[in-house]
Amino acid sequence: MSAPTVCLRPGTSADLEAVIALVRELAAFERAEGEVTARIEDYRRDFLTGWFEMLVAESEGRIVGMALGHRAYSTWKGRMFWLDDLIVTESRRGQGIGGLLFEGMIRLARERGARLFKWQVLDWNTDAHRFYRRYDARLETDWWNGKILL
Repeated sequence: MSAPTVCLRPGTSADLEAVIALVRELAAFERAEGEVTARIEDYRRDFLTGWFEMLVAESEGRIVGMALGHRAYSTWKGRMFWLDDLIVTESRRGQGIGGLLFEGMIRLARERGARLFKWQVLDWNTDAHRFYRRYDARLETDWWNGKILL
């Protein structure tokens, strides 16, 4: 039996609850549930003001995956699009949904005039490494991430 059809579409504010549920599912997978501090109010405000864009994968009336990104700027390359997260619910992984979302975000980046499409992947997530390498992606290991929580 084949998997149900998946529709890829731009996300809307009505999708934000489902998006947050996927973010929490990812945080649990990464053993970092306590790190998710953004609230639905934050998502709504920031989505409505254009702080980020998202694509959702929908199947049988349910959001089964999402990709969230935003514009950024590279001093070396110019316009850049940053993919912050790409998540497919665990029960639907391995069905090509991640590829639909990833390719959709690459198209969105091109539509926005980006010259660089960038994201992060955990060093221990070998399944994700294999996924990205199918796209001839360069997975850099020589740069360390820095962050300050404000």
